[in-house]
Amino acid sequence: MPRASRAASLIAALVAAPLLLAGCAASGADASGDGAADEAVKIGIVGAGDAQWQPFVDAAAEEGITVELVDFSDYPQPNPALTEGEVDLNQFQHIVYLASYNVSADEDLVPIGSTAIYPLGLYSTKYDSVDDIPAGETVAVPDDDSNQARGLLVLQSAGLIELKDGGSIFSKISDIDEAKSKVKVTALEASLTPTSLPDVAAAIINNDFVADAGLSFEDAIAKDDPSDANALPYVNIFAARAEDADNPTYLKLVEIFQTNEKVQAGLLESSGGTAVTLQVPVDDLLSSLKDVEADTKAHNG
Repeated sequence: MPRASRAASLIAALVAAPLLLAGCAASGADASGDGAADEAVKIGIVGAGDAQWQPFVDAAAEEGITVELVDFSDYPQPNPALTEGEVDLNQFQHIVYLASYNVSADEDLVPIGSTAIYPLGLYSTKYDSVDDIPAGETVAVPDDDSNQARGLLVLQSAGLIELKDGGSIFSKISDIDEAKSKVKVTALEASLTPTSLPDVAAAIINNDFVADAGLSFEDAIAKDDPSDANALPYVNIFAARAEDADNPTYLKLVEIFQTNEKVQAGLLESSGGTAVTLQVPVDDLLSSLKDVEADTKAHNG
């Protein structure tokens, strides 16, 4: 079965009936390793005010695990912090973003559990629909490779641009067929796309920054489909250093996040009900990471 078909089947099955996390250890109070119960486990995130995090910290404490959230202002920071040991885990990214980091930095961070897929939205404070955007206007997308490609695919699906090769997880602004596209596209650092709204027709805004922009998820005038055949690489994950992949305390924290009702309710609240929560087997996450890293190396080679 082609990779895209396998991914589509897997995502459809997981959305319909989430799987139980395999390989989780006993409770954190009895866990051993670097994240032992008498030490705080530092988790790098982007958006500490999101509604899932306090219930998560509380639920972990009930299991004897002290969690310290380390909030970063933008996406380029948490992976180097994890690599350097400044945090023990991070939870802010999907597989495509992690693969891009691993390849560019020659690192081997790994996913140890899934959280959700978040549809990526296009927002505007000037227009109520994509049809209202005049030809020749400018639309902003994030400048990091993975989210830029995904944002361009959203714009193509919305009929605003056409990509020369049909689009992929590696699409860049240079791949836009300007003669066949309705709008121009500019790239900005992800945290700046919301502040660009007064100056552009619309902007692709990552979920972490929607509320900060005074917007709600219902304001999106276009978004992608989490059940798309290429959805698996966009599953968000907990990431760890490779040597910590089997740490029982870290795996217990993943289990708490995936199964605690208050945490899950907070996750849905902070995403405006848009998150599609998933419990993807870790082997499938690792396989997807391996595939995307290989594709990334081939694309960059």
